[in-house]
Amino acid sequence: MQLAAPAADTIGSPWLWGISIAVLLALLVTDFVVTHRPHKVTLREAIGWTVFYLALPVAFGGLLWLLYGGPEALEFITGFVVEKSLSVDNLFVFMLLLAAFAVPDALQQRVLLYGIVGALLLRGVFIAAGAALLQAGTWAFLVFGALLFLTALRILREAASGGGFDKEVSELRSVRLLRRVFPVTDEYHGTKLLTRVDGKRALTPLMVVVVAIFAADVVFAVDSIPAVYGITGDPYLVFATNAFALLGLRALYFVLHKALSQLTHLNHGLAVILAFIGVKLVLHWAHGIWPAVPEIPTLLSLAVIVVVLGTVTATSVWSNRRAARGRG
Repeated sequence: MQLAAPAADTIGSPWLWGISIAVLLALLVTDFVVTHRPHKVTLREAIGWTVFYLALPVAFGGLLWLLYGGPEALEFITGFVVEKSLSVDNLFVFMLLLAAFAVPDALQQRVLLYGIVGALLLRGVFIAAGAALLQAGTWAFLVFGALLFLTALRILREAASGGGFDKEVSELRSVRLLRRVFPVTDEYHGTKLLTRVDGKRALTPLMVVVVAIFAADVVFAVDSIPAVYGITGDPYLVFATNAFALLGLRALYFVLHKALSQLTHLNHGLAVILAFIGVKLVLHWAHGIWPAVPEIPTLLSLAVIVVVLGTVTATSVWSNRRAARGRG
């Protein structure tokens, strides 16, 4: 299936949207029940949930294959791999924010869950906006492609400068605004976002870190939605890839917490992937004007993404071992 305007080609019937949203809400409620009692997440628990949330998209892809055919299933799997790769970058920022706010171990999974819910809501808004742009004309593909190129350049520039999240949390606009408008307690009060101090309502540090994560989610939504629209023009599949990629982030964080800092070349790989999808979008736009211009098939996109991720993982391991030998 080639990229197309969403209104013209979508598998998202009303009943499919309804069932999908109901399942998504049920999974989120389950996550809130799991995190209702604050506790430190064990590796065994995190691995169990991670396996569950990786099995879900595999099963869903198989269901799409049976109901709608191979092209739709392939687009979903490719989009999921892209979104899951980009979501690992979310985990880097989540890790830094949790450390910056000194979030207790027992509360970390609740903070991550709030961040995931916020990300899902923002992705929904951006998916709808993207669908509206694509309906307006194929020029939207050119805009998305340019946006991905700029994002790739920004990531490469930050990676080259050893960058990352180097701004003080207290300097974030969202945090400054909150502290200017509302009093903030010095200590955490369990899972409470609001509490009372001397009879007056005040925010807890948990609320502040949640707002900071929401602010980060906006940036990630701007990057990821054009990327997955580069794989499929179907807004339902865009929604499904984002939902499945984000749902397992809470558990994946605790599995990859230590490994994240070892993936030194991940940002380079993400930049290459975003630039590649940007090329795919521009070629699709050009193909609509000049049919002789070739398009990049979805299967080739999946192969390139897997090869890039495998390469940066291998080079990261090699680089870390070389650095360890140098220190020894």
